[in-house]
Amino acid sequence: MIDLTGFDIDGFVAATLAEDLGPGGDVTSVAVIPAEARFDGVMDSRDAIVVAGLPLAEAFFRTLDPEVQVERLVEEGTAVAAGTDLMRISGKARALLTAERSALNTVQHLSGIATLTRTYVEAIAGTRATLLDTRKTLPGLRVIEKYATRMGGATNHRMGLWDAAMIKDNHVAVAGSVEAATARAVAAGIPRIIVEVDRLDQIEPAIGAGATHLLLDNMAPATLRQAVAIVAGRAATEASGGVRLDTIRAIAETGVDYVSVGRLTQSAPAADIGLDLAPG
Repeated sequence: MIDLTGFDIDGFVAATLAEDLGPGGDVTSVAVIPAEARFDGVMDSRDAIVVAGLPLAEAFFRTLDPEVQVERLVEEGTAVAAGTDLMRISGKARALLTAERSALNTVQHLSGIATLTRTYVEAIAGTRATLLDTRKTLPGLRVIEKYATRMGGATNHRMGLWDAAMIKDNHVAVAGSVEAATARAVAAGIPRIIVEVDRLDQIEPAIGAGATHLLLDNMAPATLRQAVAIVAGRAATEASGGVRLDTIRAIAETGVDYVSVGRLTQSAPAADIGLDLAPG
């Protein structure tokens, strides 16, 4: 199984199936499919994609048919052409057709994220910048959505509110200043302190107060170059805010250490993936 530390796979599968089955179960499969019928199927991609989520799809099928035979045909994180077979399954028809939609929804969503992520990674290839994801994820799905960005080649940034201080404009407004907010985070013993700055004159106060990472918010490339020069390696630099596929290259070429993109998880279209009866 894939590394989804902190994610309850069994609970996710059970809750998703329960939502689909509701109080009456799969009335279609029970009415139409004989109890002893078998299903041999192939999951394939109708789009060119980066694959993510096949082990989760397998978990859906195994939950309803523990004896299902599953053959994964491609590795997670692999870029495949349209028309590629991803997985073969063989088992009890009722069970597999009941699990079909939940399994496909998951692979479509995660592969869509991985595919979009890969386009951003390729767009900054050859620069020194690393692509980061963000916390702009669907509630309850952060771990698997961030897994999908890793399959696309990004690096996970903050997994939650707990793993670093992120001092943003509202924190500064309440605390009184960049220096005051940063100093309080230092006094609290937090080792990673990320400070959002949207003006060049905020850089020295933030670093002086103990920031270890600067989030350079909504700065044009020319301003980002100035910011990188001012920081001069004293803290990590991250460009963020409104980054698009057509702008990320210019942003990455400014010398920043990281570029974070919320749309990787917030706006990725689902991949077109289906499950069909295998010929023969």
